[in-house]
Amino acid sequence: MTTDPAAAPDWEKRFRAPRVSLPDWAEDAPDRSLFVSNATGTYELYAWDRASGRQRQVTDRPNGTTDGVLTPDGEAVWWFSDTDGDEFGVWMRQPFGGGEDEPAAPGLAPSYPAGLAIGRDGSAVIGRSTDEDGTTVHLVRAPGAEPVEIYRHRESAGVGDLSHDGTLIALEHTEHGDAMHSALRVVRPDGSTVAELDDTEGGTKELGLSVLGFAPVAGDTRLLVGHQRRGRWEPMIWDPVAGTETPLPIDLPGDVGAEWYPDGSALLVEHEFEARSELWRYEPGAAAPVRVETPAGTVSGATARPDGTVEYLWSSAERPPVVRSTSGAVVLDPPGAKAPPSVPVEDAWVEGPGGRIHALVQKPATGEGPFPTVFEIHGGPTWHDSDAFASGPAAWVDHGFAVVRVNYRGSTGYGRAWTDALKHRVGLIELEDIAAVREWSVKSGLADPERLVLAGGSWGGYLTLLGLGTQPDAWALGLAAVPVADYVTAYHDEMEALKAMDRTLLGGTPEEVPERFEASSPLTYVDAVRAPVYISAGVNDPRCPIRQVENYVDRLAARGAVHEVYRYDAGHGSLVVEERIKQVRLELEFALKHLGGGPVQGA
Repeated sequence: MTTDPAAAPDWEKRFRAPRVSLPDWAEDAPDRSLFVSNATGTYELYAWDRASGRQRQVTDRPNGTTDGVLTPDGEAVWWFSDTDGDEFGVWMRQPFGGGEDEPAAPGLAPSYPAGLAIGRDGSAVIGRSTDEDGTTVHLVRAPGAEPVEIYRHRESAGVGDLSHDGTLIALEHTEHGDAMHSALRVVRPDGSTVAELDDTEGGTKELGLSVLGFAPVAGDTRLLVGHQRRGRWEPMIWDPVAGTETPLPIDLPGDVGAEWYPDGSALLVEHEFEARSELWRYEPGAAAPVRVETPAGTVSGATARPDGTVEYLWSSAERPPVVRSTSGAVVLDPPGAKAPPSVPVEDAWVEGPGGRIHALVQKPATGEGPFPTVFEIHGGPTWHDSDAFASGPAAWVDHGFAVVRVNYRGSTGYGRAWTDALKHRVGLIELEDIAAVREWSVKSGLADPERLVLAGGSWGGYLTLLGLGTQPDAWALGLAAVPVADYVTAYHDEMEALKAMDRTLLGGTPEEVPERFEASSPLTYVDAVRAPVYISAGVNDPRCPIRQVENYVDRLAARGAVHEVYRYDAGHGSLVVEERIKQVRLELEFALKHLGGGPVQGA
């Protein structure tokens, strides 16, 4: 292991390089901002006073902290306190300038978070989820006041937003039982209903809605919402008080999101299409949006400032992330060594059983194929890989591997039909698309068919284990991080919101549709696995709990299958940089030991 940071290999430097998130800013005190950084080696929250330039670390915990929000007046930071990454905890409150932490809502017991909205009058709307109660939403009228329950349901729900004057609360809910497609309800602080918006027609129609935010203007009851009525995500304006819906002529392919400019006069539109993203400005009533120029690549977040400039977090597969402004300035540049660049990504389009599949390919800058190739499968499943900087794939490229990332059916950014396609044959549909791209990679001369690695984390880890068992002749090696390994046990042990998602994906519980859970569970096929398997798992993971991983590992061990397991003291992944480097190093060592090749750089 390298001890001198300056002499460390590039792949380690990419992880250690200081990074910052897009700064959030207080609505009524825009010089006060909050961001996440790994500057200490662990991802934590930082407060930034732009007027003075002062920055200070807000949280300092062994396993890191990333969930936080500023109060509208900028006087305090709320942050979520769990235990070692288990996602179960309470909201804490700390003065912006520093001071002691205190429970933000001392009357609420620990739970999984289900949304938070803070009012200008000091009130807060807090969403909670527990296995016992399902979802509850509580109003805290002032710091330290007794919470009042204003919503309760067994199915998953969450707090969307609070209106500027605090008189309207927008909730997303799945009372109809379809956890993939939310309906909306706007209520008063006493819990009484103002209006409903439901595109599922009681669960018989698969169209979702999402809360994008109330207009940031006093007395304005307009709510920006996302809808899927034209086969993709796009925004519209709904006024729940007036009962009006205003479609917006934003005719862009792919998925479209938006947020308000601070004065409510326009929308900042975020457009995702075919693994890239771009920004637009739209003024309600205009014929079309106007492009906000950004470089080619991926915008991971954007916000419009009170002066009209736009700040955004940008990166590409080749270039590391940076927070930029449309004024041309770098907004927040952390001190320390910069991340070394990687290689650019290339697009591949492959015909598959459900339509054309988009894959992203990176390959070593030197040497000719076929290369040993890692199929790095994204999690979610409702997510997508994009032309964005990623230290993990770059590490494989540095060691002579090509990397292929597949936006299989279930991925976002390609329309609603593509995202919703994996119901009931969960896992098996995604693997059909991965198999089609795998076949293309070999026929094109990119990939060495004898050195194909299936890898991924979370849902990608699940697909890795499922693929090793259902396609045993296709893969030379498997690397699964925080995976679903035993679907039935995972269902019974996971957090309630994920139970609801699994019931939606598979059409019921393990007791109601046992054949579907069996067909989609890696444990069903574990005895067919031939390739060496490496598994890493967090012992506090509420999403892919450890017991179901141990069940799978026990079956591998019982028949003497080649495998290694690494357990670490965190939840669904680690926020500690050196821990993440350790995990990648162990994966590299496992792969090179079984596939052949030189030593891990810096080991």
